Amino acid sequence: MKSADVIVLGAGMVGVSAALHLQARGRDVVMIDRRGAGLETSFGNAGLIERSSIFPYLFPRDPARLVRYALNLLPEAHYHLTALPSVGPWLLRYWRESAPERVARSIAARLPLIEHSLIEHEILIQQAGAGALLRRTGWIKLFRSEQSLAAGVADAEKLRAYDLHIDLLDAAGVATREPGLAPVAGGVHYLDTAFVSDPGALAKAYADLFLSRGGRFVAGDALTLEQEADGRWSVAGPDGRIAAPDAVVALGPWSDQIFRRYGYDMPFGFKRGYHMHYAPQEGARLNHPILDADNGYLLAPMDKGVRLTSGAEFAPRDAPPTPVQIELCEPIARRLFPLGPALDAAPWKGARPCLPDMLPVLGPAPRQKGLWFDFGHAHHGLTLGPVSGRLLAEMMTGETPFTDPHPYRADRF
Repeated sequence: MKSADVIVLGAGMVGVSAALHLQARGRDVVMIDRRGAGLETSFGNAGLIERSSIFPYLFPRDPARLVRYALNLLPEAHYHLTALPSVGPWLLRYWRESAPERVARSIAARLPLIEHSLIEHEILIQQAGAGALLRRTGWIKLFRSEQSLAAGVADAEKLRAYDLHIDLLDAAGVATREPGLAPVAGGVHYLDTAFVSDPGALAKAYADLFLSRGGRFVAGDALTLEQEADGRWSVAGPDGRIAAPDAVVALGPWSDQIFRRYGYDMPFGFKRGYHMHYAPQEGARLNHPILDADNGYLLAPMDKGVRLTSGAEFAPRDAPPTPVQIELCEPIARRLFPLGPALDAAPWKGARPCLPDMLPVLGPAPRQKGLWFDFGHAHHGLTLGPVSGRLLAEMMTGETPFTDPHPYRADRF
């Protein structure tokens, strides 16, 4: 049986980042994934390193808006009636955790992770030689009506207390920064956020850095994880089993397949999402990622074309794709920006792994020595991967953590 110090299960942004931070602290790390780096959830996001995302995505509490969600009248969210038995209990818990007093605790807990998110990325980007993928453009949240603009500005003003850089834009201000857009009422430009023009390529660049420093990657099934008689954790590889004293579960939306096996009943849910790439029409250029706040989709100028990213679909993780939101939003997006032909044969589908308080699970498994958790980053797996990896590595190697890890513990529910 081959040996290592740590086995990291999962080679998405979260897993690769954890592997790099453990490696930097002298650990011999083997990374296990059935495919490769950045080919699942890390591939399909909007590319934002969301330094300004202090406030979590909450379950709406306005009754009129809830009715519209229930009737599937808003393209930013979608569900199937047949999915309610499986997703309904989690949605109820999500609603409870979105109560104001609970949200205040979540904001305080996520703040140190968000504040260090871009710093940790910049360190790894420099080390990986991936600077060409990073753009310090910020992102723009657009509003179609004066009413929604006023609400968006009010939300932005609350963020100024966190020393963020924010520009409020009227219609002319939006047109100056994005001349290719149709007229809107205005927008908010969040300047602290960075943008990655190919998130999958960034995860791969980090994985290449890990390999160049002597790390090992094994194509294997994380579900073969077992605890050996000597207490070590092992997984099956193509050339036999690999064992290590520590194992990190960083499997994103598939993490429940491990933690449930070991007796943990965390309220784990999924916000599925879709994307498609389009060529811009001749002469058209998108300068920033833009969120059409009134219609719930985002356009981002990726290397592969303009990526249209949908909102949340509430359905079981492995249910067949139903890209209704792409179908609804594409004609709206075409009226906003001159999109050309689709560049993908079909929409890509992924699943955002979520806990109802919108905080990740980070730290040791309470009942199994050597088993560690690093998952549930919801909408911010790309944003929080490196900073989560740092915090986890500090805990695993006995360093003083840069922030109190208690809010992210596995048994908080």
